Amino acid sequence: MKRTLGLVALMTALNLFAITVGEKPKEATLEKENGGYAKDGSPWNSNSIKEKVYVMFYVDPDEKDANEAFSEALKKKDYRKRGAYGSIAIVNLAATWKPNFIIESLLKSKQKEFPDTIYVKDKNKVLVKEWNLADDSSDIIIFDKNGKVLFYKAGKMSKEDMQKAFTVIEENL
Repeated sequence: MKRTLGLVALMTALNLFAITVGEKPKEATLEKENGGYAKDGSPWNSNSIKEKVYVMFYVDPDEKDANEAFSEALKKKDYRKRGAYGSIAIVNLAATWKPNFIIESLLKSKQKEFPDTIYVKDKNKVLVKEWNLADDSSDIIIFDKNGKVLFYKAGKMSKEDMQKAFTVIEENL
């Protein structure tokens, strides 16, 4: 009995920081040695996720192609025309063997190529720790206009996952 209660308490404690659909995640900041905006290194704070429906890609650079089909399908949907949509790409720099300076250079060029996407660096797996995101993976999180999680998927999205994500976006724009 004690073992069961201990396990329940542990699972509850672990979920306090996890991404939960329907809830706003714990506030997290990426700054200084932990990262920040790719364009200038200034601090990024999760409280900036508001006023738009945001799709966030939290990606290990070694897994950057895992959800390319979803990314391409999003571009074709062209939700930006509706004005209440945004995208955030956060790169988990600590999840790769590739040198940070190379990835940071690529992020700056991506920022120029796609100026409407917010590019952010997470140098020390802050969101893996704070939000219990999957490490060494490609995570997709969709937020509503108040910063609450509408959808979360760790790993490669199936066609069904993609359809559910599009439905969630369209219902909340």
